[in-house]
Amino acid sequence: MCHGLSARTSVAVLGTLISLLLIGLLGSLFIGWASLSGNTDDNTGLIHSLYPDIDMSGLLLAGVIIGSLGVLDDVTVTQTSAVWELHQADPGMGPRGLYRAGIRIGRDHIASVVNTLVLAYAGAALPLLLLFSIAQSSMGTVANSELVAEEIVRTLVGSIGLVASVPVTTALAALVVSADRPASGARSPRRHGEAGAVAPSEACV
Repeated sequence: MCHGLSARTSVAVLGTLISLLLIGLLGSLFIGWASLSGNTDDNTGLIHSLYPDIDMSGLLLAGVIIGSLGVLDDVTVTQTSAVWELHQADPGMGPRGLYRAGIRIGRDHIASVVNTLVLAYAGAALPLLLLFSIAQSSMGTVANSELVAEEIVRTLVGSIGLVASVPVTTALAALVVSADRPASGARSPRRHGEAGAVAPSEACV
């Protein structure tokens, strides 16, 4: 397997795992602080009645983590690829320069991804929000409803994890790709016109 591709994949996976750990910790903290039971609809009620030993709040936490994973994977893979491409475009750029350039790319990406996550959760809870709107309930009543509180926790925890994944993954990628940087005085075969030669940093794309 290509070494560059393996390192790139490893960085993306590590960034994803660190971000998932943060999401899990924050999710557990928020669910406990809001006293969410996780038993809010017919499906969870049926599961709880058939298997009363199942921890429904734990099931809710698992749903938060899995729901964030799909978007999180997109962020970490994109950030890792961006840093690798920046390094290939300018092999002399150090880890600090790579990090700063990668963060600038990540800011725009994370804004669109967080919007996607919020809209996805809002779309899933739209019938419930419409019901509260028709009933003319106050914002306090709506926020204190466990169904709405669950969606708020999902959105907050997922968004925090996504935002944190950008600097974490970018820093890891910048350190790893800089560690493989050739010495500054190394001779580049392609630059000196040697036919068929491929620079190490260009061998994996």
